[in-house]
Amino acid sequence: MLAPLRSTRMQYRAIATDLDGTLLRTDHSVSERTRRAINEAEDAGWHFLIATGRPPRWMAPVLEQVGDRGLVVCANGASVYDPSKGELIARNDLAPEVARSIADDLMAAFPEAILGVEQGFEFGVDRMIERTGVAKQFKDELRIGPIHSFLDEPVTKLVVRMPPPPKPGTALVVQAVVGERALVTHSVDESFLELSRPDVHKASTVEWVLEQFGVKAQEVVSFGDMPNDRELVEWSGWGVAMGNGHPDLHEAADEVTTSNDDDGVAVVIERLLGGS
Repeated sequence: MLAPLRSTRMQYRAIATDLDGTLLRTDHSVSERTRRAINEAEDAGWHFLIATGRPPRWMAPVLEQVGDRGLVVCANGASVYDPSKGELIARNDLAPEVARSIADDLMAAFPEAILGVEQGFEFGVDRMIERTGVAKQFKDELRIGPIHSFLDEPVTKLVVRMPPPPKPGTALVVQAVVGERALVTHSVDESFLELSRPDVHKASTVEWVLEQFGVKAQEVVSFGDMPNDRELVEWSGWGVAMGNGHPDLHEAADEVTTSNDDDGVAVVIERLLGGS
């Protein structure tokens, strides 16, 4: 059952949306209806901004479907990618010494965990990954070595892969170990945790991008499905959770729309455009 709507009487000027489980269907496609809704929003003068946990190197298949629509917020807000130039224009990294201290504490507390690092366009992972079949899925995309061999450089996002299945509350336990040094979230289940600088999340970086166009938080409609979208959904003027989304996000949202496979993003955009 969809959550009841609160008032939406205002003029919105921007859309900020997650990708996986949100804009993208389960087969990773963008439906024709969703593309049409995005085009109509832009024709009405709205800005369109992707805000994803994906690294920039995973953006090409999506941009082939929706086109180059300006800057992309990647890595849960830890970087901003300009597809037209193929460059990162901003990185909000963990300092090397902070990343090292976190890695040391995590390895001591969770010896079976596998640590990895996003660093701009590159991804490095501890050689413990070789004990699993996961490394074969990434082929040449991975740099494999002792995790400390990657920690002399700033870290865009620290990844913690716990043995599946994860215990409920794993993210909170890891956050307790990490403390205030980083923010712990997840975009899939709690066996795959993502750590960024404590002041960095999708909302903070979306705000930074959109303020360049004079767009304020209350003028933004946001979409998401998982805990890594919570700050964005709570910050924006109208925060929308997908019907297929995490229960915690449903509680935080102004509205729960239909699922990603039922064009939930398009459903809301069409209604708001009709109302305006």
